[in-house]
Amino acid sequence: MTETLTQSIVESLPYKVKDIRLAGDGRKALGIAEKEMPGLMSTRAKYGPKKPLAGKKLTGSLHMTIETAVLIETLVELGADVRWASCNIFSTQDHAAAVIAETGVPVYAWKGESLEEYWWCTLQALTFPDGSGPDLIVDDGGDATLLIHKGYELEEYYAKYGETPEITTEIEEEQIIERLLRDVLKKDPNHWHKVQKNVIGVSEETTTGVHRLVQMEK
Repeated sequence: MTETLTQSIVESLPYKVKDIRLAGDGRKALGIAEKEMPGLMSTRAKYGPKKPLAGKKLTGSLHMTIETAVLIETLVELGADVRWASCNIFSTQDHAAAVIAETGVPVYAWKGESLEEYWWCTLQALTFPDGSGPDLIVDDGGDATLLIHKGYELEEYYAKYGETPEITTEIEEEQIIERLLRDVLKKDPNHWHKVQKNVIGVSEETTTGVHRLVQMEK
């Protein structure tokens, strides 16, 4: 699976969801959710015409639910260029992912992802078509931010020593991350330097994510 997934990094799939045919069901559910989320709808009405996020690239790593779909469409209405992945391998509502993909927003999420697929999806959400990264990150759990930091560190090591360090961790998920980052390095040794260049803000909404970011800072 790693070989198949990493081959498509450069190809930049427009989206990857369980079944795009679920978009109709997603649109119906989204219409109901909009009525229950007046804050976001008011934001659209007030700021939509002004497009305050015009020209800004935004990556989301957040549960791909119907409620998140309302958020995504709000961000797009405000002018943002959005890419999205779920922050959990089991939390995606497939009809929600499908309806967002149908609108043209690149979304990479489906219920029941493997850990390998999960980190590939995060990579896709962080990488815009020109190879650059986001200006803003909505990060539930800190995984998107973690991937940027780890990728940047690996590129720095490679630039200094001309090789990559041996993978010594025995934790499966950490091994998956390290292999993915090495695959990216082979294709572009400056990928993460380009991705991190314009990041000006990270919105973190969980205690776990905040602790992780503080630990990374140390």
